Amino acid sequence: MSLSTEDRRAQESGTPPVKTRAAGGGPVATKMPLRHRLRRDRTLLLMTLPAMLLLLVFAYVPLAGNVVAFQDYDPYIADNAFQAVAQSPWVGFEWFQQMVNDRLFWSALRNTLTIFLLQLTLFFPVPILLALFINSFVRPRVRAVAQAILYLPHFFSWVLVVTVFQQMFGGAGLIAQTLREHGHEGFDLMTDPGLFKFLITFEMIWKDAGWGVIVFLAALAAVSPDLYEASAMDGANRWRRMWHITLPALRPVVALLLVLQVGNALTVGFEQILLQRTAVGPGASEVLDTYVWNVGITNGGFSYAAAVGIVKGIFGLLLVLGANKVAHLMGEQGVYKK
Repeated sequence: MSLSTEDRRAQESGTPPVKTRAAGGGPVATKMPLRHRLRRDRTLLLMTLPAMLLLLVFAYVPLAGNVVAFQDYDPYIADNAFQAVAQSPWVGFEWFQQMVNDRLFWSALRNTLTIFLLQLTLFFPVPILLALFINSFVRPRVRAVAQAILYLPHFFSWVLVVTVFQQMFGGAGLIAQTLREHGHEGFDLMTDPGLFKFLITFEMIWKDAGWGVIVFLAALAAVSPDLYEASAMDGANRWRRMWHITLPALRPVVALLLVLQVGNALTVGFEQILLQRTAVGPGASEVLDTYVWNVGITNGGFSYAAAVGIVKGIFGLLLVLGANKVAHLMGEQGVYKK
C-alpha cells in the first residue's frame, strides 16, 4: 500500500502522524502535531529567520511610529524620539482633515493614479509579450543571450538609467544633436512636462521588463513538452498552441503579479521621479511619495506626512483585497486562497 507524503515525511523524521477523519466520512486525513512539523522543518525555518528579522525590524516595528499622525509631533521637544512622542500633544484627526482640504495632496494623488494606469497599460503587457516571443520563436541557443541582454538593465541604478535617457533624449542628447546636424530642429524630452508620465513609463520598461521576462519564462518552463507535441500531432499550428497551452499556463502568474501591481498603485517610482522632478516641475511630477518626502523630510511636517502615509497604506490594502477577490472570481488563487 502506497504511503502519503505526510506519512513518508513522518517516517523519515521519526515523528508519528495524527490520523483525523475527514468531513463527511471521507478518507482519513493525516496531520502531524505542530512540534513535530517544527522539528522536521527546523532547517528551512532557520534559513528564513534572517529575512523574517529584517522584515520585522524595517517593516513592522516602524509601524508604531504612525502614532505621530494623531499628534502635533515635535522631535525637538525632548532629548530623544521616544520622549518626543510621549510629550507631543494629541490632536486627533486634525491632520487628516487638513489632508482632505489640501489641493496639493489631491494633485499628487491624481498624478500618482495617472502614472499607475499608464504603467499598468504600457508596462505590464511587455514582459508577457517578450516571454511569449522568446519561448515560441527564439532558438534555444539564442534564448540565453536574449535573456541576459534584457535582464541586464534591472541591475542599473535609477541614476544611471536617467543619465542614459538624458544622453539619448535630452536637449544635448545624441538624437537631438543628430537632427541639428542634418538641418532639423532638436527637441528635449527630458524637460517636457506633458510627456513626463510617458517618459518615466518607458524608463521603467527599459529597466525592469527583463525581470518580468525571467518570471514568465520560469512559469513556461513548467509546461510539459508533451502538450505541445500532442497538439502539433493534432494539427495545431504555432499560434493555436500559444493560445490554448502557453497563455493558460501563464494565467496564475499573471493574476498574482497583477494583484501585486494593483497593490502598489499608490507607490510609483519615488527615486526615479525625485531625480527628474526639478526638470519638469512639481505640477507634472509630484506623486504621493515625493509629496510625503517634501512635507515630512524637507519641511519638517512629520505628523502630516505620517497621516498621508496611513491613508496610502489603507487604500493599498483595500486595492490588494479587491484585486485578489477579482482573481478568485476568475478562478485563480491570487495572493491567497479563498
